[in-house]
Amino acid sequence: MRAWVVGTPAPIGTGPLDRVERPAPEPGPAQVRIDVRCCGVCRTDLHLAEGDLPPRRPGTTPGHEVVGRVGALGPGATRFAVGERVGVPWLGRTDGTCRFCRRGDENLCTAPLFTGWDLDGGYADACLVDERFAYRLPEGLADEQAAPLLCAGIIGYRALRCADVPPGGRLGIYGFGGSAHLTAQVALAQGLRVHVLTRGERARRLAGDLGVDSVGGATDAPPEPLDGAVLFAPAGELVPVALRALDRGGTLAVAGIWVSAIPALDYTADLFQERRLRSVTANTRRDGEEFLRLAVRLGVRATTTVYAMDDAPRALADLAAGRFAGAAVLHA
Repeated sequence: MRAWVVGTPAPIGTGPLDRVERPAPEPGPAQVRIDVRCCGVCRTDLHLAEGDLPPRRPGTTPGHEVVGRVGALGPGATRFAVGERVGVPWLGRTDGTCRFCRRGDENLCTAPLFTGWDLDGGYADACLVDERFAYRLPEGLADEQAAPLLCAGIIGYRALRCADVPPGGRLGIYGFGGSAHLTAQVALAQGLRVHVLTRGERARRLAGDLGVDSVGGATDAPPEPLDGAVLFAPAGELVPVALRALDRGGTLAVAGIWVSAIPALDYTADLFQERRLRSVTANTRRDGEEFLRLAVRLGVRATTTVYAMDDAPRALADLAAGRFAGAAVLHA
């Protein structure tokens, strides 16, 4: 089979991805092999290729928004049938025994494995997944629409909950890419006032088309104090900007796995009056199941730009340069 792998991490324009031929993977106990139909392109893939996230092992295949059909079952795998359509997400495995897993916070597992970082992902003809961590995809949700939901959507959903905006409250969204444009749709459907602060002209147009309450530049002040905010942009310099936009008692949730250096915070200006700053770390399977049901019920739609799997490096380069709005999806 063909697969993309991260060779030597470097700026995406210098070609850190290599195209290789590999044997089709054989599923082990409780694993299934997924024959890939499409795979979403996530900023985490770009961080891996460029070395912001150090590769966990050489020659890793990126991709963790994978939609495909079950092609083979490993020993003891009984959850899915051959031919069934499933989704492969970022959370690839947890130990199930640490104190965080035992209390239901598997996103904080002390020994997790992640698809496209520890485990080979979906920038390939096929990949393996532990059947316990795959999602059965709702009928009526097209492959191309389902792919971005499997990370961008799920993480955005968790980040929205972490921002703790009260019913009818005011949400700020900083950065407006694949995850943010899905999160905004959920927030609007739930009756929140949504203010988008982002630098890209394409992203600002998409936000306006989705009907948010205001759109501004990344460092602009929103038109009203925020009850909560989510920082999707991997830009640490926006942390104090977003904190200062919060009303008393507001929460800023930082959704990315990586963010550039955060400037020194001023206690009085940035944190006093019980403003809160918190990170968002991965997700639980419960988050994923809840979000997929909610997305179908609310009619959440991904705005997608399609690339052939052969064009994965160009898709990542376009993501880095902000050449598309919404999410990119690779078709196998």
